[in-house]
Amino acid sequence: MTGLAVLLVTLALATLTGVVLRRRAVPRDTGGGRRGDMGRLTSEQLAAELGERATLVQFSSAFCQPCRATRRVLAEVAGMVPGVAHVEIDAEARLDLVRALNILRTPTVLVLDGSGRVVRRASGQPRKADVIGALGLAVGD
Repeated sequence: MTGLAVLLVTLALATLTGVVLRRRAVPRDTGGGRRGDMGRLTSEQLAAELGERATLVQFSSAFCQPCRATRRVLAEVAGMVPGVAHVEIDAEARLDLVRALNILRTPTVLVLDGSGRVVRRASGQPRKADVIGALGLAVGD
């Protein structure tokens, strides 16, 4: 099976079980425009290149055990689908971005579509199926 096929099958399973990363508004400081828009992030803001199709942004801290597991899950999912990037940001080093995005704990994961629009957000260690489901929404938009 191709990476996209695996993604779609896992997305279907996640949808059937009702497991999807929740949608939460991001403050307008991130470039959000109209009401309901969760904002856009640029490669300059992230200090990393966005993925062509989607980007998984992880906010971590140095001594965060769940951050390590989250890093593995996101890297594995990003490796499954061409054009998806995984960007890890040290929350302590980027307090400006943490405050602008209202990041309250680590790990926090933002799922961006190809244009940098935040389509999903989750705090805590995500399950692989949740990430794949959210990624499917970002790629499918």
